[in-house]
Amino acid sequence: MHPILADARKLLFYELAWLAAGVGFAALLRLDEQADWVGALCFTLPLALVWSFDVLSAYYVCRSQPYRQRRWPVTLSLFGGASLLSGLVFLGAGETLNYIGGDIVRGQAFVTMPSAAWVMYFLGGFALYLLSLLAHDVLIAFETVQDAARREAESRVLARDAELQMLRTQINPHFLFNSLNSISALTGFDPAAARDMTVDLAQFFRRTLALAERERITLGEELALSEHFLAIEKRRFGRKLDAQLHVSPEAAQCLLPPMTLQPLLENAIKHGIRQVDGGGTIAVDALVRDGWLHIAVVNPVAREDTPSSGHGVGLKNIRERLAVLYGARARIAWRRTELQFTIEISLPVDKETGA
Repeated sequence: MHPILADARKLLFYELAWLAAGVGFAALLRLDEQADWVGALCFTLPLALVWSFDVLSAYYVCRSQPYRQRRWPVTLSLFGGASLLSGLVFLGAGETLNYIGGDIVRGQAFVTMPSAAWVMYFLGGFALYLLSLLAHDVLIAFETVQDAARREAESRVLARDAELQMLRTQINPHFLFNSLNSISALTGFDPAAARDMTVDLAQFFRRTLALAERERITLGEELALSEHFLAIEKRRFGRKLDAQLHVSPEAAQCLLPPMTLQPLLENAIKHGIRQVDGGGTIAVDALVRDGWLHIAVVNPVAREDTPSSGHGVGLKNIRERLAVLYGARARIAWRRTELQFTIEISLPVDKETGA
């Protein structure tokens, strides 16, 4: 349907504009002494209403000739023929209305125009319809560009959602398998701890299921989940594992993808704490500075441990998820020294509405 006909508000303003044009045409006829005010208005206003709908048909003429499929001789013939027919309709409608005014309504024609004026009247209708064809051609081209942009955006969203879903299916089993391995290790020498850890794991997943389905959660929510994860892991490592979490109140309100901090802690335990004699402390710092959320996780590493080239499944997934969601705006980097491993993430600050 024509965009104007599909919108009642646009149609109202469109018709008011045509009626205003009809009043202007009536003023010209009155100025040229071809009609009095009553006759001029009775002649131009009905024609303006009829003509307002006639020129809208140009939209469908243009739609019948998609730009990329046009054979220009055929298109030019169609446009010229449609404009000629519309000019004749405009001329016939004017003469018919003038006849009705002279013989039926008030005994005299609404307007008195010489033959040359009728010719100009016809040419005006022809030119007006031709301009309408050109204007609608531009409108349809603009609509085509918008539709293409919208389809491309929808495709990007679908592709991003599919990729995120794939990455999530990789993250959740990875954490589950590691946790089950920990429980399995405990069953041999501390069945009670294994039972408590199983309960904690069930509670953890019960809390994470809803959050994992959301595209982003607050760092505060992520921190609460991570603390539960650390409680599970501390049952396995005991005094060998400690954690210091320093998150500013402003940083806690910032949004980020779910399961961002927890894999970092898992990586710190797997590749750091577990390899270090006597264990150590994982330090997490998060703050907001200059419109960016900065998160740093530092953990000790064994002096003789060989650095892993892949940095673990967790880091790989985080990097890919951030790239999908933020593109070049997300920054993630890690470095290793002789005694510690540091990973830093920087994201543009975004908060929930009303936060």
